[in-house]
Formats: sequence, structure tokens, C-alpha cells
Amino acid sequence: MTASDIVITATEKKPVSFYASVAAAAGAFAGIFVGAAQGSTLLGLICGAILMAIVAYVAVEVLGREQEKPLRWGLVILFAIAGFLFGGTPGGVIGALFGWFFGWFVYWLGFNRYRAHLVPYLTPGQVLWHYAFRVICGAIFVFLITPILVVMPLSFNAENFFTFTPEMLRFDPEGYSLRHYRDFLTNTEWTNAVKNSLMIAPVATLISVSLGTLAAIGLSQSHVPAKRAIMAIMISPMIVPLIISATGMYFFYSKIGLVGTYWGIVLAHAVLGIPFVIITVTATLVGFDKSLTRAAANMGADPVTTFFRVQMPLILPGVISGGLFAFITSFDEVVVVLFVGSAELQTLPWQMFTGLREQISPTILAAATVLVAISIALLTVVELLRRRSERLRGMSPG
Repeated sequence: MTASDIVITATEKKPVSFYASVAAAAGAFAGIFVGAAQGSTLLGLICGAILMAIVAYVAVEVLGREQEKPLRWGLVILFAIAGFLFGGTPGGVIGALFGWFFGWFVYWLGFNRYRAHLVPYLTPGQVLWHYAFRVICGAIFVFLITPILVVMPLSFNAENFFTFTPEMLRFDPEGYSLRHYRDFLTNTEWTNAVKNSLMIAPVATLISVSLGTLAAIGLSQSHVPAKRAIMAIMISPMIVPLIISATGMYFFYSKIGLVGTYWGIVLAHAVLGIPFVIITVTATLVGFDKSLTRAAANMGADPVTTFFRVQMPLILPGVISGGLFAFITSFDEVVVVLFVGSAELQTLPWQMFTGLREQISPTILAAATVLVAISIALLTVVELLRRRSERLRGMSPG
């Protein structure tokens, strides 16, 4: 097959039965959500399927490629107007997005453009799985991320509600406010909770990193007996249901007088963070060249000097990544602290749980948004460190 044949294959017109049926399926899926918002899911499904089948036929068979740009802009405008009539300004924005997507989608299907970036020898079944896999992954991502995306704009609600007010749906500036963030930053209950979390999480992280790194290095040695059993025991706090771990810690700490104390919470969170450090450091040690430590020993370096001068710089990305995971675990944990904590040592997640259970304070939404922002920042750092670690080990280009 020549290059010209590939170009022709990737741009030839597909049968009406193919692109119309696929466009109808996509329209039916979108119509489910639109119909649900209007109170009739079945009607939305049927109307969406019929509408998109007609749009696909008109775009490909009647107008063709020559009128692609006007049609796509026309769909954006028509869908935006329809969305505005049914749902106001938010509906208009969503309608415009739908119009842009379907205007691109029908031409992408009708003129075989979905094969343009694929190798020509793929069978129809392989092409279907190629895109189905991406759709499934995208659907899972949307399912996971939607609750977070809903909470963030609600934290700017001007009223004491956990729902979008009519003013917010109209994008009226009167419906938005920073009052909940002001309450979060000025209310003594919330500020004390943040202070307690900031006092506990760093110390718990330091203990987790210290013990977890040493454990990972020890378990990486070939002469250690029963390494698999020891590893299973060390990471068991991550596997065992948290309520069981919290109950066990409560009965154990109550015997030694640590329930309700600062160090009791710190040690409990350190136990939960150690498995993350062990896993990330162990993964980093997989690519570590052990001949470097032997060379350092031959040059007269003692084990401590070898660790800090040779081994630690190379495994530092894994150590920092594990520390960040341990910090997030401690900062976000609520179950264990309910068992081993006290009223004077309420952490931020505990305060959020109390607010949900007792007073339904919308300040919880502001606190949740702050936690999400912190988590995103820390996970971004983790990803940057992972890439740096791969570059250091020669697993990716610089």
C-alpha cells in the first residue's frame, strides 16, 4: 500500500448506515443527560438519536466537505440557542460545546478521518477497540473527577446552601462570594483544626520517611530472609480496612496511655504513611546500581557516608514521593484520628466530618477546595519527581 492509498483510505466517504448509526448513538447518549435535566430521559434519548442521524446525513451527503466550516459554526449557534432557551446561560454554554463537538464528530466519522493517524493494516475490530478503550478511560476519568469539580464552584456560593442557587446558574455575580473562605480563615474552630493538622502531618511524615526508607533499603538486600513475608507485614496498614486498623490502634494505645495525645496521633499517622514510602523507595531501588555502593566501600567510605553521598542522591525522588504520599495520607485522614484523637487535637478532616454531622456548614466546601488544591500541587510534584527519577535511571530521554 502506497502513501497515496493511505491518504485516500483516510479521507474516503463512509457508508451512510455506518456514520449515521454511530452519530445517532452518540446523540442518544447526550440526549439522556439533556432529557434527564428536562424530566424525560426516554424522550431525550430518542430525540438526540434522530437529530444527530439527520445532522450526520445532511453534513456528509448533502453539504459535503466544502460546507464543513459553515455547518460547524451553524451547529454551535443553533445548539447554543437551544441550550439557552431550555437552561439559560449555563445551558447555552453547554449547548455551544455540544454543537462544536458534534459538528466535528460527524465529519470525523463520515469521511473516515478517524483512521488518519492509525496504521492502515488495522482491522475494523481493532480500530473499534482503539477508540473504545479511550472512551472507557475518559468515562472513568469523568466519573472520578466530577464530584471534585462540583464541590469547587459550590464553595463560592453566596448562600448557606450545598446546592447551586438560581443566581449561580445564571452566572450572576451576586450569587458568588468568598464568605466561606473568610470563615475558614478566621473561625477559630477551623484555624485550630488547620494548625493541628500542620503540627501532626509533618512530624508523622518525617517518621514515615525515616523508617520507610530504612525498611526499603533493608528489604532490597538479597541476603534478607523471608523478604516477601516482611514486605507483606510492612504494607499491611495500606491493605487492611482502615476501621480495623483504627480499632486495633485504639486498644493498643489505650494500654500505653497514648490515646488522646499528640504523639499517639503522630505515631498512628506514621504507621499509615510508612507503606507508601516503602513502595515508592523500593520501586526506585529497582534501578539502583549496587556496584556504586561497593565502589564507595572500596574507596574507604563507611556505610553512613556511602548512604548519604552515593545512595541517597539517586533514590531521593522516590523518598520525596513517598514523603508526599505520607503527608497527604496524614493530612486527609479522619477515621484513625476519631479513635485515638481528642477534642483539643481535632484535625482538619475531623472538623469537616463534625461540620457535616452536626451543623452542615458550607465552610466545609471551602476547606475541601483548599485540600484539593494542596493535593493537586503535591501530586504534581510527585509526577515531576517520577520523571526526574526515570531520567536519572536512563528510562526516558532527558
